[in-house]
Amino acid sequence: MSTSAANPGLRAQPRDDGSRPAPAVSDVRLERVTKRFDDVVAVDDLSLEIEHGSFFALLGPSGCGKTTTLRMIGGFEEPTAGTIFLGEQDVTGLPPYKRDVNTVFQSYALFPHLSIFENVAFGLRRRGAPRGEIGRRVGEALELVALGGLEKRKPRQLSGGQQQRVALARALVNRPRVLLLDEPLGALDLKLRKQMQLELKGIQNEVAVTFVHVTHDQEEAMTMADRIAVMNEGRVEQLGSPSELYERPRTAFVAGFLGVSNLLPGTVSGDAAVRLDGGGEVRVTPDALAGRTGRVALGIRPEKIRLGGDEANVLEGVVEERSYIGVATQYIVATPAGLVTVYSQNSEPSAAAAAVGSRMSLNWPPEATFVVDTTQEVPK
Repeated sequence: MSTSAANPGLRAQPRDDGSRPAPAVSDVRLERVTKRFDDVVAVDDLSLEIEHGSFFALLGPSGCGKTTTLRMIGGFEEPTAGTIFLGEQDVTGLPPYKRDVNTVFQSYALFPHLSIFENVAFGLRRRGAPRGEIGRRVGEALELVALGGLEKRKPRQLSGGQQQRVALARALVNRPRVLLLDEPLGALDLKLRKQMQLELKGIQNEVAVTFVHVTHDQEEAMTMADRIAVMNEGRVEQLGSPSELYERPRTAFVAGFLGVSNLLPGTVSGDAAVRLDGGGEVRVTPDALAGRTGRVALGIRPEKIRLGGDEANVLEGVVEERSYIGVATQYIVATPAGLVTVYSQNSEPSAAAAAVGSRMSLNWPPEATFVVDTTQEVPK
């Protein structure tokens, strides 16, 4: 990875017309955008703002509308209703080449017959940039993505990860207001994908360009994004930072899509308490209830639960399953409130694991508990 000192020309560059986006103006704004394909509503009355300089992720399962939303921002699809702004400009109806965006696709979409240099220079040549400027900016872009010295190679001579870097350099060399990333790491193997997640985040910090990233991989979104919009059936289910979405999901869908959650049905029994259906009262923080009354679902993440201890909340149960998963041991525990998943860290090599059939006391603090309205199933 290069550093900003090595690439001063690509860091926080002014726009080609000499202006900079005003800090108060969002780089992307969608106002009541809907997209229908015949009788299918892919995006449903969506309003969204994406701040300048942020790494923003659209996250959700297949068919939730995230890719259609990205394609509408890029001009590859037109909304059935609503308005799309880039900065203060209404771009609804404009073709992609008239929008100040570039897109990186999962398929790379490189020109196989052109050198790496010419692939990256393609957009600059189309815009009539001077030869000296093209050479300088292409060099800076390739250094930024750690491909300096490979200018003369062809795409087939590079690995998948290197080809993805070329696609990224080609998009960034034009200094767009917004870079759209359509599941760009999906074709890479797991190890390389994790490496590229960190590199992409580092590049975004360096160039200060707004990135809008579409993915179905919750870990990928949480690793890279400053803010995440979790989408479901064409709408944003919840918008927030990775920690906010994980620690305080507002719905069962978000709780289940972002990691593993234990959702136990119960009834609000006080200002900071829920009585579980199987008996027993669980303490929560007052803000977790957020004014809810009546039927709710109480949520605890598996890694927040301790085996034994003296926390305020206790559930007794019997181990039904045990699985060694490396960093932790996973237990499925049958309790009066239902099955509970527990992750116990394997911090000591010689630590004894609880056997299947043994009794277990599960403990966790009120602060580790969240509350949602129902235990609805997460769509697959």
